[in-house]
Amino acid sequence: MDFTAEAILIVGSFLLFVSILASKISTKLGIPTLLIFLAIGMLAGSEGIGGISFNNAALAKVLGAVTLTLILFSGGLDTEYEHIRPIVWHGVLLSTIGVLVTAFGIGYFTYWVTDFNLVESLLVGSIISSTDAAAVFSILRSKNMHLKHHLAPTLELESGSNDVMAFFLMMFFTSLLSSGGEIKLSAAISIFFKEMFIGSVVGFLVGKAMVWVVNKAQLAYESLYPGLTLSMILFTYSATNFIHGSGFLAVYIAALMLGSQDFLHKKSLIRFYDGVTWLMQVAMFIVLGLLVFPKQLIPVAGTGILISLALMFIARPLGVFLSLAFFKKVGRPQKLFISWVGLRGAVPIVFATYPLLEGIDKSDIIFHIVFFIVLTSILFQGTTLHPLAKWLNLEDKLPAKKVRAISLSEDVKSELLELEVAHDSTAVGKKIVALSFPKNSLIVLISREKSYLMPRGDTVIEAGDKLMIMTDDKKTIEDLKNCLS
Repeated sequence: MDFTAEAILIVGSFLLFVSILASKISTKLGIPTLLIFLAIGMLAGSEGIGGISFNNAALAKVLGAVTLTLILFSGGLDTEYEHIRPIVWHGVLLSTIGVLVTAFGIGYFTYWVTDFNLVESLLVGSIISSTDAAAVFSILRSKNMHLKHHLAPTLELESGSNDVMAFFLMMFFTSLLSSGGEIKLSAAISIFFKEMFIGSVVGFLVGKAMVWVVNKAQLAYESLYPGLTLSMILFTYSATNFIHGSGFLAVYIAALMLGSQDFLHKKSLIRFYDGVTWLMQVAMFIVLGLLVFPKQLIPVAGTGILISLALMFIARPLGVFLSLAFFKKVGRPQKLFISWVGLRGAVPIVFATYPLLEGIDKSDIIFHIVFFIVLTSILFQGTTLHPLAKWLNLEDKLPAKKVRAISLSEDVKSELLELEVAHDSTAVGKKIVALSFPKNSLIVLISREKSYLMPRGDTVIEAGDKLMIMTDDKKTIEDLKNCLS
């Protein structure tokens, strides 16, 4: 097929259409959606039924950088600082010490089981050392998992911030191989801290600036605000990298700063970036699936399985237990669960394209080993997260089956929530007056079976009731849940 503009659009739109429909099937079957996207890309590739020849690692690298930037921004924008403040140091240590221990642990294991030299082995460890934000965000949220002990914000903070250390290690060992070992460790460490410092400062300043710009811009059309913020995001990433800082860290911190503030069109912007992020993930995984050659996965399958097992059961748990050793409130069940949620996704595959572009010896083998490890991680870890949370008794039994925020005008500061009362809720059989509701919250309507009730103080709550609750403070949502527990 000649790759004309029409041909690219036809093939691209068809793959996108099939992938999105397949995501519905994957949800019913319990298969991680990201795995479906990869499989479709592989089937459409040169060795699949599609026969599309694609070997442009440079394009995959650029697309991967843009995708990861948007994923980090979307995740940070939807995370309020108040939720992660109790576990900030958990996330910081997991994203630094945890990544370092995982990288070197897998590096030495790879050196032991393969014919790679030590630097090549450490490069493999570095590439697969970080958890993937896209995989963690999508699986936790698609499974609608409610976890105890601040586990969800811990995992999201770690996956959103640990790419910095992994990227640094990957670039260090790639440069070491391409330069013949001329880089000094002391110089590399100083570069790392400089990148962290610059990224943190730029992210903080941009986050503050974005709040001011969005609130003061007064654009004629609301639909222009996503474009305004998108331009600032991409500029932040590229400009921070240009001045030798960490662009990924800058974007994530800017998003956290923005998400923790009140600004115009906040809800619509969150929905916009959530949709764009999913679209970019689909495109990214399809491209990565096209880039791999399935026949080259077979020779590395044995090695890939060994490294995957070592990563899941040795290196990742070791990194987690060492990182959280000083936090007495983090028990063994929490550490075991965090260890198992070391999901690998698009990020390691994108990182593996850097040695390919540098022409590093054995980089093609490394790429396919990394791809195989990602497949096994998503397949085995992604499908067992929910059962493991139940087995470790870490799933939070919410009093309501469903908590849904209903969109109001941006000018309205209150929140309108819909909570469905569970059958085992202690609120069942009680009058509203006996529920000890927060003073700033009010039940405005009750949906019961196929009718609506105007609530009064003597109205008795029944199982299955859907309560429409108005509150003027998001922080009271947990209090509302406790009242219905």
